[in-house]
Amino acid sequence: MADLSQGASQVGISEEEKDKLVAEVVRCVLFKTHQSSGCPIKRGDLTQLITRNYRQRSLPAFIVNEARSKLASIFGYDLREIQRTRASSATQPQASRPSPSAHFYPGTGEQKSYIVVSKLQDDIYEKYVENRENAHITGFVFVVVSLVHLAGGRISSEDLWHHLMRLGLDENNEKHPIFGNMKHALESLVQQRYLQKVKAGTEGNALIYELAERALDQPFFEKHKNCIEQMADNGAPDPN
Repeated sequence: MADLSQGASQVGISEEEKDKLVAEVVRCVLFKTHQSSGCPIKRGDLTQLITRNYRQRSLPAFIVNEARSKLASIFGYDLREIQRTRASSATQPQASRPSPSAHFYPGTGEQKSYIVVSKLQDDIYEKYVENRENAHITGFVFVVVSLVHLAGGRISSEDLWHHLMRLGLDENNEKHPIFGNMKHALESLVQQRYLQKVKAGTEGNALIYELAERALDQPFFEKHKNCIEQMADNGAPDPN
């Protein structure tokens, strides 16, 4: 990771060029995050943006770190790097799979991406930033990730929809009054990397949903786990 104290001249560009590149990266991150409803931004996309007119090898890391500092100081956002998790083998025994409680990024050479996470305290975020109109989306993410989490980090599509059906969320409902097409709503969690899909069965027709890197990112995972534990302590019903 580039040293933040490193001047622009040390990576072969002027301060004006640095400021322009940083502004482009910040703008790209904010636009893509809003446009794609929070889907991770590929590191390669930012690298391509930065190196479009430059060839310095150390430049992308330097500019991204500068952009991260700007996002934190101006917008209160943390530009967090996550690494795509490798899907488990559908035939791999459950006991030998990594525990979802671990903050793991298996393998090397996996595709890295960025997500934007608020650095504000929860009460301040809820009071001044949170969009109440999107509360249903936050709730849907929490419910689905909780079901997969409680199932040990992976669950069959059939079982997941069975539990969601008990909440009035029908897999075949294309016109839900809040979520619209329910299959698309669940697929959006795959695109946002809360979940990943694995084909299972001899014919490869069955699907398994696993927690993906966004749900396994340590701050999110710990906060989510604490919420589940609090609900259990308060006598919340067992989803099974």
